[in-house]
Parts: sequence; C-alpha cells; structure tokens
Amino acid sequence: MGAPADFQNEIYLAGLGDARPTAPTDLTKLEDAARAVLSADAFGYVAGSAGSESTARANRAAFERWRIVPRMLRDVSARDLSVEVFGQRMPAPVLLAPLGVQSIFHPDGELATARAAASVGVTSVLSTASSFAMEDVAEAAGDGPRWYQLYWPKDRELAASFLERAKAAGYTALVVTLDTFTLAWRPRDLDRAYLPFLRGIGVANYFSDPVFQRAVGGPVTDENRPTALLHWVANFGNPALTWDDLAFLREHWDGPIALKGIQHPDDARRAADAGMDGVIVSNHGGRQVDGAVASLDALPPIADAVGDRLTVLFDSGVRTGSDVLKALALGAKAVLVGRPFAYGLALGGEAGVRHVLRCLLADLELNLALAGLTGPGDATLDALAAP
Repeated sequence: MGAPADFQNEIYLAGLGDARPTAPTDLTKLEDAARAVLSADAFGYVAGSAGSESTARANRAAFERWRIVPRMLRDVSARDLSVEVFGQRMPAPVLLAPLGVQSIFHPDGELATARAAASVGVTSVLSTASSFAMEDVAEAAGDGPRWYQLYWPKDRELAASFLERAKAAGYTALVVTLDTFTLAWRPRDLDRAYLPFLRGIGVANYFSDPVFQRAVGGPVTDENRPTALLHWVANFGNPALTWDDLAFLREHWDGPIALKGIQHPDDARRAADAGMDGVIVSNHGGRQVDGAVASLDALPPIADAVGDRLTVLFDSGVRTGSDVLKALALGAKAVLVGRPFAYGLALGGEAGVRHVLRCLLADLELNLALAGLTGPGDATLDALAAP
C-alpha cells in the first residue's frame, strides 16, 4: 500500500469503471448511514452519550472553533505521517480506540476490526468489553500491532489474570480507563432498556477467564449463565480505586501504561508522578459525564503540564483528518478514533473499517500538505488560528 493520500486517486480511477465507494468518504456522514443498517438498540448504544449529550456536542464544537491556517510555498512534496509512540513506530498518528460489544454492529465484531487495522498497519486497542476473547482477537490481528484496554474490576485476581493473558497474547501496551467505574445515565439505552452485557454480549473476556470461571463454579454454560452475569455486574467497576492503586498495575504489567479519561492537568501530573508512561485526554466521547469539558479544550493545558514527562494522546470527537491535525497541533502525539470505525464496521465489516481508516489517513495527509506541513511533527500551534 502506497502513501495514504493515494487512496484518493484509487477512488477516482475506479470511477472510470463506474465503481463507487460503498460507504461515505465524508466520515461525518457515517453515523446517518449506519443508522439505516443497525437495529435501534445497537445504534442507540454506539451513537448515544450521557444525559442531554451536551458533552458529545461540546467535543465537536471545540474542533469547529479552532481553524487551520494554510501556509504556501513550503515544498511538501515529500511527506511522512509516521510517529513513534512508546517505542513503537506507527505509520500515522492514529489508533483505533477501545470500543466494546462490537458484535452488535457486525457478527465478526472485534475480529473484523483487528484484521482491518492490521492490514493498514494501525494499532488497535482491544476493550475488556470485547465480544470475543482477547486471544481470538490477537489471532485475527496476526502480526498487527495491538494494545489492551483494562476496565479495572473489583476482583484483583481477575484484573491480574486479564493482564497476564493480554501480555501472553502479544498486546504491547496497556490502556487503563479510569472514567467508567460505573455506567453513566444514558437515556438512549435506558429508553430501550438495553444493556448488551446483561444479554451476554461484551463479556467474552470475563467468561473465558480462569479466575472468573472458578468464581462461578466452572466454565460458563446455560446452567450457570445467570450466576456468571450477576458476577460480572458485581465486578465490572471499582469506584474505590485511588492513585495509590496504580502500583498494582506496575506489579502486573511491565510494558507501557497509559491512563485514559484524564481531563485536568493536576491528574496528568499525578499520573506522571506515579510512573505512568502516558495519558489519554478523553471524556469517553461524551458517554460518562454530561456537561463535561470538551476533550480538545482540556488538551492544551495537559500537554503543557506533562508533555515533557510522558506521552499525551487524545480521544473524543475525532471524525476527520483536519480533526487529527488540530489535536496534534494542540499537543497530542497521536489520536484514538472510535465511533467512525464502528459505523464502518456496521456498513461493511472488515472492509468497512478499512475504508474508514484509509479515508481518515488520506484526509490527514492531504490536509497536512495543503496546510504547508510535511508530517505530524510540523503540526504546532502556529498552524492554527485561536478561537
């Protein structure tokens, strides 16, 4: 596969034979396209956010306030999107965010996503709430780069087992989501009384775990399934966690650790003080706190506070290549993309996720070049007009 921007010419050349993309190339239109193919339950789950959904709207509004300032005559003929994150060379500053229960969007779920990401060389981050066991997803990814995301359960032995399994399956970095120790008030799901986990979706990592199985009397079957689901409910999140508990992670994970859900510079400083390797500036795409600060607004002060001490990544509201450029210019080393690839998965399985990734990377490369930049390292605050 050539430069990401070559995808543009590939599409135009295919059009000479009357071929057209099967999914939108404007990634902001994916949501409406996915609405037409998903069940109301599945669409509400992925598209919905907490409360009035004001945080999700704020995420997008923050991107709109910042504007790119193109510069001319800068020789952008040679371009390189690659970045290094935690010692890993990535072809572009984009990762697939941890997103659970993907089988409600397509039967192949996380398996299709892993295959698509690997084919483009993009790192995928597997959610603890996967529809498939982490070992099966790792097999689907093959040699593709992969990280593991932990929803930290109450049972410490179970948490340690998750980390041991992830390491053995080739996941090289750990993302610990801090903002979801309990589920937020999400009216779209509540109005339909729909929570996929209680229907046995998104619990494969739990049901396949030896520690979990011991706690419910053996492998999960139809007979003990109700007990297993209740045990999941009892263990999913732990609101009693504090900064002192981070030492547990270091005891059980010897690779890079990034804390996801950081929105305040003081929390970022505490992460650095605790010996973490990175933070992910994120409000969970607006799914946890209604009325929270937009992640893009939280990014610059966090990058200023800890950018010289740890790796700052960004998540929440990314939809386009220009969004990626703006996040990079405001201090992120790379970004995580969530809902767009889920919509691509719904529209076309593995091919749909690949389409979204190729569109996003092509859009990013073209926006960088047209702004007078040759790579992510050139994207600084000077490239933007302040709100």
